[in-house]
Amino acid sequence: MTSPYENTFKQNYDSCLKHLKLKGLRPKTIESYSRGVRRIAAYFNDDINDLSKHQLTHYFSDLLDSHSWSAVKHDLYGIKFFYTHALNKTWQHLDLIEPPKVKRLPDIITPTEARHIFMSTKVLSYRVFYFTVYSMGLRLGEGLRLQVGDIDEHRQRVHIRNAKGNKDRFVPLPNATLNLLRQFWSAHRNPVLLFPNRHGGLKAAINASSPMDRGGVQATLSQVTQDCGIKKNYAAFSSPQLCHSST
Repeated sequence: MTSPYENTFKQNYDSCLKHLKLKGLRPKTIESYSRGVRRIAAYFNDDINDLSKHQLTHYFSDLLDSHSWSAVKHDLYGIKFFYTHALNKTWQHLDLIEPPKVKRLPDIITPTEARHIFMSTKVLSYRVFYFTVYSMGLRLGEGLRLQVGDIDEHRQRVHIRNAKGNKDRFVPLPNATLNLLRQFWSAHRNPVLLFPNRHGGLKAAINASSPMDRGGVQATLSQVTQDCGIKKNYAAFSSPQLCHSST
């Protein structure tokens, strides 16, 4: 059944999307905020222009029964952005939720476990990628975005662009990683990307305009760690807090 507020919500939602884009937020943040707005709109049948603190309290309380604190927090940020920029209203409910403060120690992939993962990864592009990410302490997305021009072999460092918080940084480049990247690049010779997508195989990689698929990288790493009998969360593999091998 169509909501009488549907058209109004669509107009305001489109305005919200434009503002999200113009604020220069990262794609993952835009998707998170917009998903939160859509979820709240579905809960209130698109009538979300004048939500009271009482209504939002019920919404977030119900949401916690089926979603994480992270989802609740991002929905709150999303509706706050919607009110502030799409509706041009002052957001009054600043203290509506307060997620518990939790500090967890990250899982650490040991050098021995990492070596086992490298040896068990059959696909060359994945094997080189995992070695690169591990040896330099990069996040998966940072590794996928690496370009040929980011490698400074003379200073033995790599320029990591548009990292967490939209910040750039430099990280040391181990000799073993540099040599491996040279060999790998000589196999695909893409003029821009260090890890071009695998559509069409290695021969077609020279003309690729996008990096390897993040989902494929994650799924393969998850399968390899499982096959190796490693019980740790595979996300720890790319943590910047890793203890690296002496690459």
